Amino acid sequence: MAGWWRKHVPINDEAIRHFTSEPVPYHLRRWWWCLGGTPAYLFLVMATTGILLTFYYVPRPPDAYYSVQRITQEIPFGWFIRSVHRWAANLMIVTVILHMMRVYFTGAYRCPRELNWMVGTGLLATTLIFGFTGYSLIYEQLSYWGVTVAANLTEHVPVLGEWLARFLRGGTQVGPTTWTRLYVLHIGVLPTLMTILLLLHFTFIRLHGVTPYRFPDEPEGKTYPFFPDHFLTEMAIGVFLMFLLTCLAIIFPARLGPMADPLVTPEHIKPEWYFYFTFRLLKLMGLTWAVLTLGFLFFVCLLWPFIDAAIRKYWPESELSVYVGVVAVVALCGLTVWEAVAG
Repeated sequence: MAGWWRKHVPINDEAIRHFTSEPVPYHLRRWWWCLGGTPAYLFLVMATTGILLTFYYVPRPPDAYYSVQRITQEIPFGWFIRSVHRWAANLMIVTVILHMMRVYFTGAYRCPRELNWMVGTGLLATTLIFGFTGYSLIYEQLSYWGVTVAANLTEHVPVLGEWLARFLRGGTQVGPTTWTRLYVLHIGVLPTLMTILLLLHFTFIRLHGVTPYRFPDEPEGKTYPFFPDHFLTEMAIGVFLMFLLTCLAIIFPARLGPMADPLVTPEHIKPEWYFYFTFRLLKLMGLTWAVLTLGFLFFVCLLWPFIDAAIRKYWPESELSVYVGVVAVVALCGLTVWEAVAG
């Protein structure tokens, strides 16, 4: 069998052995320091459960709502698959944010890894849009009015806003075409974009290697093999995540709110928690200024490695990046909590 396999699949065993035996810096034994693989694993869980959900979902209102209701209440284990999908999306957003915070505060975005930071910023944006299109597809009140607010926000983007809003809506008003476009984005465009960005991200890591770091209790230059040591660590994390997702799905299953009613504007409605800060900015600043502020903050985040390099060129010992990061985290958490507790 081994001879038959080598003949029909002529892969260089030595090259594979060399690839998998790459030494990994010893500080990555601390799993919480190496969160990069966790979002990728959660993305696979989302893709698997999402494919199963598409067999029953109908991307046409109001059938969209009834199909989700059927998945939740009638399809065997449909409620479980939907709940795992939802919780995997939430955990993916959390882990991507935590991973970017770790990279930021350890300066791992600096030369020559600037492009990888930009790819990571794109992954964060794609993950957030994934979340938005995901809960919008349900066609409950939160979905409908969330899409309406998002389209209005998009319309205030300078230059391209009106065209982007029309593209999102599929016309001048939110309607059935809107959900077809959200569906295409959610199951086609965004997964493709996410896969491309992940491949780029891992390629850059492979080319540049992991950012050097050493904890005080570690010997200088100590490493350990990727396979089987690091591989088994990642597998253990994967098993733990499946256990956690199962517990969350059983204890806190995905609910189904009232069906969307375009004629009734709800008095109190909020987006998912990861857009609380946006919602609070919208209340504080209004549509135009909120859009401009969010766009400015995104581009600052995207280009921060180059901004930081310019600062350090003139002030080599400057730790301004740390203070900027602390202010950003406090502001993000503050706005999120404020919106969570506000009426």
